[in-house]
Amino acid sequence: MVSKKELAIILSRLRKYDKASVKLEQYITDSEIASDVLWQAYMHKDIEDKTIADFGSGTGILGIGCLILGAKKVCFVEIDEYAIEIAKKNLEDIKKLIKIEGKAEFINNDISNFNDKVDVVIQNPPFGTKQKHIDKKFLEKSFKISRKIYSFHKLTSGEFLDAMSKDYNFKVVDILSFNFPLKQTMKFHRKRVEKIEVGCWVLEKI
Repeated sequence: MVSKKELAIILSRLRKYDKASVKLEQYITDSEIASDVLWQAYMHKDIEDKTIADFGSGTGILGIGCLILGAKKVCFVEIDEYAIEIAKKNLEDIKKLIKIEGKAEFINNDISNFNDKVDVVIQNPPFGTKQKHIDKKFLEKSFKISRKIYSFHKLTSGEFLDAMSKDYNFKVVDILSFNFPLKQTMKFHRKRVEKIEVGCWVLEKI
């Protein structure tokens, strides 16, 4: 089993977008932040031998991290076909470095069409700056198919997350806070790196 530090190093080597979609808010999840959240989930027995859905999986950093930490199966659900192809290549690269026993299923589709029950959802959905309430759509689907959720949102979304959790009979177990680096991947970005306050909400069925 890899250590948390080794996990972060491995995830930092993954291929990233060379053309990111503004509409889909395709930002790369920082490898240090990803490894921190995944390690927390692993220590709480939410990864090893679990079936996991990575919604809006992008280039695969969260789902691949789950496989490295011993997930039984990860469903990578992503609407962008190009991102799915990058994620597949990333997993192939990782398998050359470390033994992966869990199964990966890549699903090029909208999350609304995914209805399989899973143990855990781990997701970094769009924040809703380009498509209003898109983050709500991700949460609603997650509440319906799992009993444990790790979900990234802006820290200012606290009241919204609390209200939605109660509506679906979930409770907020923890909020992991980060200064999330948004790298200069879009034409309208003025700074090389801009940091925003983001939390990973840990939600559990009551």
